[in-house]
Amino acid sequence: MAKDYDRMEDSNRSSNLNIHEVSDLRRRTLIRGGLAAAATGLLAPLAGCATGGAASRSGPLLGFKSVPVSTADAVTVPEGYTAQVLAPWGEAVGLSGEDPAFKFDGSNTAAEQETQLGMHHDGIHFFRHPLTPDSSNAGLLVMNHEYADDGLLHADGMATWTAAKVRKSQAAHGVSVIEVENRGGRWEIVKPSPWARRITASTPMTFGGPAAGHALLQTRADARGMRPLGTLNNCGSGITPWGTYLTCEENFIFYFKGPEQPNAHETRWGLRAGDRIGYRWHEHDERFDASRHPNEPNRFGWVVEIDPNNPSSTPVKRTALGRAAHEGATVALTKSGRAVVYSGEDARFEYIYKFVSRDAVKPGGATANATLLDHGTLYVARFDADGRGRWLPLVHGSGPLTAANGFADQGEVLIKTRQASDLLGATKMDRPEWIDIDKAGWVYCTLTNNSNRGGANQPGVDPANPRANNSMGHIIRWKEDGDFDGLGFAWNHFVLAGDPKLERVDAKGNVKGDAFACPDGLWTDARGVLWIQTDMSTSAMGRGDLQNMGYNAMLAADPTTGEIRRFLTGPAGCEVTGATATPDGRTMFVNIQHPGESPSERSDPAAPRRVSNWPDQRPDGRPRSATVVIRKADGGVIGT
Repeated sequence: MAKDYDRMEDSNRSSNLNIHEVSDLRRRTLIRGGLAAAATGLLAPLAGCATGGAASRSGPLLGFKSVPVSTADAVTVPEGYTAQVLAPWGEAVGLSGEDPAFKFDGSNTAAEQETQLGMHHDGIHFFRHPLTPDSSNAGLLVMNHEYADDGLLHADGMATWTAAKVRKSQAAHGVSVIEVENRGGRWEIVKPSPWARRITASTPMTFGGPAAGHALLQTRADARGMRPLGTLNNCGSGITPWGTYLTCEENFIFYFKGPEQPNAHETRWGLRAGDRIGYRWHEHDERFDASRHPNEPNRFGWVVEIDPNNPSSTPVKRTALGRAAHEGATVALTKSGRAVVYSGEDARFEYIYKFVSRDAVKPGGATANATLLDHGTLYVARFDADGRGRWLPLVHGSGPLTAANGFADQGEVLIKTRQASDLLGATKMDRPEWIDIDKAGWVYCTLTNNSNRGGANQPGVDPANPRANNSMGHIIRWKEDGDFDGLGFAWNHFVLAGDPKLERVDAKGNVKGDAFACPDGLWTDARGVLWIQTDMSTSAMGRGDLQNMGYNAMLAADPTTGEIRRFLTGPAGCEVTGATATPDGRTMFVNIQHPGESPSERSDPAAPRRVSNWPDQRPDGRPRSATVVIRKADGGVIGT
């Protein structure tokens, strides 16, 4: 999720050609699925949850009655389902048996926040329990905490600003690992737990891959360029076949105060003079002042690998996967056992990537595959007008990626992934977000929106991004030639989101079922249901093209028929993001992010309940992001 930071100026000023004519793309957009017969079958993807025990398809894939559009300050699920709040911001993760409780007046200290779940839950995954791997009643939940609302985090917001508040804000970012258990039909966090962990914006990490130790990663505090501190703006996520979690650093640039005259590299990555968003970390943590520490921003924007089964392990920023405003990292396996990692970059006119590992995955889990993601080839996607596409290698010395064009070595190509993709002529996309893979081998990517498409002095429409002022977003999909490491692919649009009640053609869409807008989160369950989560901006929700959409929601899609049904609606001001399930498919975990978000995206500490009071609904409460447990009342498989 890019939040409304993307309302600011775009950083992609490259002159990649949009060479395809509107008449051709309009014709192609209407021919859904026409390329499927031409593409070959591939291996089934790694599912978001294990397939063992989950129901196989026998009849309609979607067996629930859809819920209506909602503007209630509540989570609504279909008839016959229940929703339980499990892990709200501020709940103790279980580091000890005496972790401090959440204080509704915002007075928790930075040290206390370091032991509690962070703010603004996002990507999430359920890992089998290390001691009982065959159980669907216990496991580890690993989740991202994307950003902090300082108006809610502190008792007086930002009225005063101190080093302690900066530390607390940094502690509200990152990743949480919690142990969870189903106790008599109700899920609970196990406290204390030997696996409980908080990873924050100041946790020591290391670099792996070709850019590790690069001169552009070296700082005064880390002369070797090997020991970055922290991860932040953790948005989408992924899992690996060897049992680790991939967390993705998205809008990292907005935490930095820029120099008075940013250079071309800084400008391409969106760094501007001054403090653009107002986190104000640089006032008490000078590494976030890029005028004093110009290489510090280069140390963010990576996919970070975490081993949830080893709480003493050091997270690793995998530079071979490229630096970007990463939204997610979805892993597939080739027939030869090599790992392929797909990722999108959630910003206007940025790109879709895939990484193919050099080596095959080895038996032996995380230890045996500790460096597998450090060796391989990164590619960026080009979508052509004829329904074909090409993966362009981001390899030093290939084509224009030479020292003469500003790339001294492979490390510099990876640190400057955007500039390299510009030169290769990759397709500028409408904010590529989450990526997932269905059982037939189609790879799906949500393109959440792009109101700048076709605007003055902005790129026009093209076949992959066919609508001007794309307020509704769409989902594109492709199938690789032969295997996931193929260099060519066939593509089409799975759906153009929209509202058939609207007059504007580019906002109507072609949804077969329940209307929706701004697709973001994406997850395929063990049965093959494609779950779609929406992220309409609070500043636009209920207005203009979004006037009939209600609050953000989660929908279920049948990839074969294209039918889409609304499954869940969220509370006021929230985004619905992140989904995972137990191995038996009978419990789903969904994250509700930033309930109560105001259009300014920073709450008024004097009126924290102005927009929402979910989930606690206390007279003295304040809205809290939380993980919600979804179950069927009859104990059946979710979605049937």
